[in-house]
Amino acid sequence: MEFSRPLVTGRFLRRYKRFLADIELECGTEVTAHCANPGSMLSLNTPGQRVWLEPNDDPKRKLRYSWKLVETARGMAGIDTSVPNKVVGEALRAGRIPGLDGPIRAEVPYGTNSRVDFLAGETFVEVKNVHLMRQNGLAEFPDCVTERGAKHLRELAAQVAQGRRAVMLYCIQRTDCSRMALAGDLDPGYRAAYLAARAAGVEAIAWACRITTAEISLDRPIPIGED
Repeated sequence: MEFSRPLVTGRFLRRYKRFLADIELECGTEVTAHCANPGSMLSLNTPGQRVWLEPNDDPKRKLRYSWKLVETARGMAGIDTSVPNKVVGEALRAGRIPGLDGPIRAEVPYGTNSRVDFLAGETFVEVKNVHLMRQNGLAEFPDCVTERGAKHLRELAAQVAQGRRAVMLYCIQRTDCSRMALAGDLDPGYRAAYLAARAAGVEAIAWACRITTAEISLDRPIPIGED
């Protein structure tokens, strides 16, 4: 997924009302950017961190900038939670994810008032954004309580019970992670739902991203620990 415009850099100042962030651009101007992320963003919103914003000149948009990337101690992380579906969609349509092929359809109704992110052939694929890292090299999900995420796991398990294949795909928007685990201390309910779904036959895979200031794409699969 290529960014639509060249990104501009600055320093993070503060985040508030969940979807707003104040950034000081390199020129010294302070701007308010849209933060497309409802999560806690642990470790990714420390004052002084270097960030990248995507500008726009759409008169219908209230804010001129959207926060896209942040520099970590050992790499880069994406903070926009709408990006993983775009990145995974591109990879699926290009046939880059082994075992997930066939016609690709997005946002297909299923379960109880839900839409599955993708149908790859007849396989149900849900995508989750991951960008929490509290230990060196270890990505974790979730970064806060997500009842919606637990619901998706239950609905995938229901599809498996009906004889269908279902996959939970974790898209890790970081370049500095080599493995993934569940953050059960932050959301024990999600961990319980995950283990129940896995026991029911739901598959789980994780892919790390390649991130530059020009684009984000899937890079490589990494293992998931379930202890």
